[in-house]
Amino acid sequence: MKTKLDLNTWNRKEHFDFFLKFDEPFYHLNLNVDCTHGLIKNKATGHSLFAWYLFSAMKASNAVKEFRYRIAGKEVYEYDIIHVSPTIFREDGTFGFGQIDYQEDFEIFQNNLRTEIDRVSAKSGLFNAPERPDTIHYSALPWFSFTGLSHPRNFGDGDSIPKITFGKIFEQDNKSWLPLSVHVHHGLVDGYHVKKFVEEFERMLNS
Repeated sequence: MKTKLDLNTWNRKEHFDFFLKFDEPFYHLNLNVDCTHGLIKNKATGHSLFAWYLFSAMKASNAVKEFRYRIAGKEVYEYDIIHVSPTIFREDGTFGFGQIDYQEDFEIFQNNLRTEIDRVSAKSGLFNAPERPDTIHYSALPWFSFTGLSHPRNFGDGDSIPKITFGKIFEQDNKSWLPLSVHVHHGLVDGYHVKKFVEEFERMLNS
């Protein structure tokens, strides 16, 4: 379900109109998220690292309404629920895009993720699920603890879907840190909203 925003009463209308005219309205932030307590718990349970931080990010993004906004033409819609579209790596070195629906329960989500990984891994195409706006694009670079990241972009295609990338967890100052890149449309999401997402993501990781 989605609801069209009344742009005339929206307190960000001027911001939206301003950034909608940009050739590149996306910006990205790269930071490290404290995952110390959550990593200890995750290792004790033996759960997949990818499932753990993907589930946490899914929950956090749904908790921040700005991450559920999407642009269609010159209108803005708020989706009730946002799902997960992850990049899934294959053993032959290629990858494909998958799709996992939102779940409140981690065990169900993890099982659905395993099923989707098996499904995409058995195929050879890039697009293995229908493209849909009510998702966030996720990817993981478990080989790098990156300090910066950019995304290829097709300017003018009307894209407004956030892109979130995870890096290799590293240890520093007796804590565990997860590199995180958040790539969002400035017409919909400001730095303050990214802050709210990061705070909720960190809370979810360590809960």
